[in-house]
Amino acid sequence: MGIFLLIGMGGFFGAVMRYALSTFVQDWSKTPQFPLGTLVVNLIGCLLIGALAQLAEARNIFTPESSSLVFLGFLGAFTTFSTFSSDSFNLISAGDNFLFYLNIGASVIFGLGAVWLGRTIVIFLGN
Repeated sequence: MGIFLLIGMGGFFGAVMRYALSTFVQDWSKTPQFPLGTLVVNLIGCLLIGALAQLAEARNIFTPESSSLVFLGFLGAFTTFSTFSSDSFNLISAGDNFLFYLNIGASVIFGLGAVWLGRTIVIFLGN
């Protein structure tokens, strides 16, 4: 039960930070046509997960509990794109080129398809 609370706490703060930062950047940029706030959050999340994963591997600085709080909770809620990017990096680093490309292609193509399907179902059902 404790691990779920840690993930939930991290998730709460990650989601709040995502909203605050993306809103700030989007308002600051004055470019409503391009989702700059989302891009900035995703890139910061990727930077953080890369740096923290390297520290975790090189220095073993995370307990399983703190790892769940930071990686699954905070960064998972801050941006799942960081997890996707980290997983993809791990695949290419391990030499799994096929799985690397499969992960990227499937995530983007099926992700867009799932968004389209979700919208289509709601439209079909009459909003």
